[in-house]
Amino acid sequence: MTLQEVLNEYSAGPQTGVFTDGGCQPNPGPGGWGFVHVVEGRVVRHDHGHEPQTTNNRMELTALIRALTSLPADAEIEVFSDSELCVKTINEWAPMWERRGWKRSSGPIANLELVKELLALSRARPKVSLKWIKAHNGWLWNEYADSLSTAWTRSSL
Repeated sequence: MTLQEVLNEYSAGPQTGVFTDGGCQPNPGPGGWGFVHVVEGRVVRHDHGHEPQTTNNRMELTALIRALTSLPADAEIEVFSDSELCVKTINEWAPMWERRGWKRSSGPIANLELVKELLALSRARPKVSLKWIKAHNGWLWNEYADSLSTAWTRSSL
């Protein structure tokens, strides 16, 4: 769905926040990421990108990294991701892994360099809260972020 189609079809959900998404087709395979920062329904900034060979989780983490990088350290805003794994990684698990020397009992930490980068960015923005939302929940800006993350598929056709 194009950005214009999303804007024409959806209106629900919060009108202020940063919404992120990432994914691959297939997984692993080529993928994309995107984020949109909105305040009172107005797009402040959006960005997206593509990698020729990646995974869903790497693209979800990259979308969050790019979104947080775009925010000043004193930003006070909610950042939404439809990746429960990424949200729990940063909000719950990564601080514990760090205390253990970046180890976990069940094996190596996937995408460790991205996890470390995202945790550092999150800590540098203490008023930013990272929240999980259901994918394709009909929220305008969640669908917009999804459209950004898949823009590479439409431009390559």
